[in-house]
Amino acid sequence: MKKISILIPCHNEEQSLPLLYPELVKLMDGHAAYEWELMFVNDGSTDGTLQALRQLRRQDKRVNYVDLSRNFGKETAMLAGFDYVTGDCMVIIDADLQDPPELIPEMLQWWEQGYEDVYARRKTRGRESWLRKRLSLLFYRILQSSSRFDVLQNVGDFRLLDRRCINALKKMRESERYTKGMYCWIGFKKKEILFDRGDRVAGNSSWNFRQLFSLAIDGITSFTTVPLRVSTIVGFIVSMLAFVYMIYVFIKALIWGDPVQGYPSLVILLLFLGGIQLLSLGIIGEYIGRIYNEAKNRPDYLVREFNDENVL
Repeated sequence: MKKISILIPCHNEEQSLPLLYPELVKLMDGHAAYEWELMFVNDGSTDGTLQALRQLRRQDKRVNYVDLSRNFGKETAMLAGFDYVTGDCMVIIDADLQDPPELIPEMLQWWEQGYEDVYARRKTRGRESWLRKRLSLLFYRILQSSSRFDVLQNVGDFRLLDRRCINALKKMRESERYTKGMYCWIGFKKKEILFDRGDRVAGNSSWNFRQLFSLAIDGITSFTTVPLRVSTIVGFIVSMLAFVYMIYVFIKALIWGDPVQGYPSLVILLLFLGGIQLLSLGIIGEYIGRIYNEAKNRPDYLVREFNDENVL
């Protein structure tokens, strides 16, 4: 009997869990040919999420949970799930029911046909602000144009991964993680299915614009060095223009003299060149900061509790 793991990262999902769990039970009971495991990862919730997971564990031994020592972020919470799931394949799904569990049987059908990464592409993105939607699409276009591999647009973490994909992702222990890029990087045989993403059934999203911007920076700096190359090219072009302008000023001074003029243009040039230099230093600093974080070699996460057992 093949074992299917469902990974659910949780951060303050106390209101969502009573709605999600019955849907997952309906799914598992309707497909008794498989052995099932529900792996919840509590990512430093400050509400009653952990107590709700303990209660679910007491009434259903198919429920497992990992309680992290603090909020490490969804990317790291998923890594913890990769380490703890025991299934032959794993389905990643959000706790807010924006990703419909009724799509999982179709994923399993394609998996049985030999596909190792069955991902769900959104036809619609649910209730989302116009600005957030446009910024998300812009980010995907930037990453696609600057990476050496295909980046899947409008595709989140809702997908089925074969055990070979799980093992490959477990080997990638970088601390600044962008898992959506890793799915593409590892390759394997992929299959796309389409769905309409729903709205949250309860609670509020933990993602704000600052966190999304940070994730976008992680995605770009983790999978491409194009920003460094762009800063080099811009620096070279600006240096050439400055050199040409210097020759022009020199020749002009030899022929017509050099009365004291041009103070505004001088200030503009200095500010422009200073801005280019600061931008380039900022880009370099982002990469150096990531090197620094990786060099410390700290554990990606710490587990406080696993299935009612204290770990630390």
